[in-house]
Amino acid sequence: MSRRVVRQSKFRHVFGQAAKADQAYEDIRVSKVTWDSSFCAVNPKFLAIIVEAGGGGAFIVLPLAKVWQIPDYTPMRNITEPIITLEGHSKRVGILSWHPTARNVLLTAGGDNVIIIWNVGTGEVLLSLDDMHPDVIHSVCWNSNGSLLATTCKDKTLRIIDPRKGQVVAERFAAHEGMRPMRAVFTRQGHIFTTGFTRMSQRELGLWDPNNFEEPVALQEMDTSNGVLLPFYDPDSSIVYLCGKGDSSIRYFEITDEPPFVHYLNTFSSKEPQRGMGFMPKRGLDVSKCEIARFYKLHERKCEPIIMTVPRKSDLFQDDLYPDTPGPEPALEADEWLSGQDAEPVLISLRDGYVPPKHRELRVTKRNILDVRPPSGPRHSQSASDAPLSQQHTLETLLEEIKALRERVQAQEQRITALENMLCELVDGTD
Repeated sequence: MSRRVVRQSKFRHVFGQAAKADQAYEDIRVSKVTWDSSFCAVNPKFLAIIVEAGGGGAFIVLPLAKVWQIPDYTPMRNITEPIITLEGHSKRVGILSWHPTARNVLLTAGGDNVIIIWNVGTGEVLLSLDDMHPDVIHSVCWNSNGSLLATTCKDKTLRIIDPRKGQVVAERFAAHEGMRPMRAVFTRQGHIFTTGFTRMSQRELGLWDPNNFEEPVALQEMDTSNGVLLPFYDPDSSIVYLCGKGDSSIRYFEITDEPPFVHYLNTFSSKEPQRGMGFMPKRGLDVSKCEIARFYKLHERKCEPIIMTVPRKSDLFQDDLYPDTPGPEPALEADEWLSGQDAEPVLISLRDGYVPPKHRELRVTKRNILDVRPPSGPRHSQSASDAPLSQQHTLETLLEEIKALRERVQAQEQRITALENMLCELVDGTD
C-alpha cells in the first residue's frame, strides 16, 4: 500500500511577489512611534498610513482615530475638521477596531487600560470596560459575529470577554511565558490564534480552544527575535500571515482540523525590514489573477504592495479560492447589537469582482444637547424640559443652518477639486 507523505492543500504553493516600483507609494514619512501597531489600514478605495508629525496623530490617506469622513472625490488640500470627535480616554489611544456586523460600532483601547465601545453615528459611549485589565492592553479582536472579544494584556493574560455583559468568560495566564507583547485573533472555528515569546525570548505561536484553556491545541517555537509578530488572519482560506516588526519576511500558515493543526506553508522574503503592514480586505483583491491576499508594507519612506497568489492555469473564476466573503453592509444596527442581538456578516460573491458603491458615507446624528441630561451640579441644573421653547427653536434653527452650510462647503470643495484636477491635466498636457 502506498503511503501519502505530502499533505494535500490548495494553498501549499502560495507565493508572494512585491509590486513593481511604479505601483509603490514613495516619499511617505512613516511614524517613528514605538507603539507595536501596524501603522497602516487599507480598504478597496483608500490606503491610510500614520505619518511622522510633531505632536503625533497625523495620517495620510491615499486613493486606491476619532473618525474622519474621507470623501469619494480626491481632495487637493488637507482635511482638518473631523466629522465627529470621540472623547473618553484619559491617555492616548493605540487600538481601533470596527465591529464586524453592527453599523457604526467602534472599539477603542489605549494607555489608560480601558476599552470603550462607541456608536460613532451619534458620538455616544455604548459600553466602557474599565475594570478588566490591570495593565496596558496589547491587542483586541472581535469574533466573527461580534459577540465576544479576545484581548491580550501586559499582565500576560489572554481574556475572552462578553462586552455586553461586562464579563470575562474565559482566561489563560501566560499563554506565552515571555514578557514581550502578545497578540491574539479569533479563527473561523472559534479557536484563538496567538503570537508571543517564550521565557528564553524565542518567538512562539499558539492555537487555543477557549472552552479548554488548560492545554494548547498547538504550540510552536519560531525563532529568536525582538520583533513582535503581527497576525493577519483570513477566515475564507483559514491562512494566518505573520509579519514581524523589523523583519524582512512574511511567514504564513494554514490552520486545519488535522494535527499539527497549524501547518507552515511558506515565507515571503525581501531585503528591507518592515515598519508596519496593511492588509487588504478580500473584496479588494484581483480575483482574475488568483490573488488571495495583498499587503501594504511600510518602509521608512515608502509603502510597497505585496501580492500573494495561488498559481492556477485556468482564467476562469476559482470557486474554491473565493467563497462568499463579508461585504461592507452591516447586518445589525448599533442599538440592536447593544440590546443583545447577534448576526453573522452579510456575505457577497466575488465572481464578477467587487465594485465599491459610489456613496457610502457615515451619517452622523448628533443628539440635540437639550435632549441629553446634563451632569449634576449647580452649574448644570436646568433640564431639557425646563428649557424655553424659544431657546429650543433657536438651537434647532442654528443646527439646520450649520448643516446647510456644511453641505454647501462640501459642494464647493468638490467643484474646486474638479477645477484643480482639470488645471493639472492641462498643465501636464502643455508640458
